[in-house]
Amino acid sequence: MNKVILMGRLTRDPEVRYSQGAEPVAVARYTLAVNRRTRRQGEQDADFIGCVAFGKAGEFAEKYFRKGQLVAVVGRLQVRSWDDSQGVKRWTTEVVIEEQHFAESKGASAEYQTPDRQAAPAKSQSQNTPAGNDGFYPIDTSIEDDDLPF
Repeated sequence: MNKVILMGRLTRDPEVRYSQGAEPVAVARYTLAVNRRTRRQGEQDADFIGCVAFGKAGEFAEKYFRKGQLVAVVGRLQVRSWDDSQGVKRWTTEVVIEEQHFAESKGASAEYQTPDRQAAPAKSQSQNTPAGNDGFYPIDTSIEDDDLPF
């Protein structure tokens, strides 16, 4: 089985190229910085994992993904090789994307944006929810366990 599930931040905007041929296909490449669990408290480390998305998925990445966004991807691991200009055999490992999703709200990644790509300021909590509600609704405590269908 070859299945990869990752969640991380984009290290830069996706780079998109189109294949040559009668019907060009979008090929988007991007790198995810995925946090690594460490044994020492307070230390953080990351792996930088290359991803490639073809066709509609590549067009989606080009249109909606930006540097600093937290995204989740599902795909398969692929290893490929080629000979460089000096005739040296090179290898690369990348994730071929099958699914990709936003992993946070639109304004949440604003602190990771570069000055030339500022996101709209996120609304404050008081603008999003009624005062004192904090986004949670009160629970009706008058319901007894015997009234529940499970």
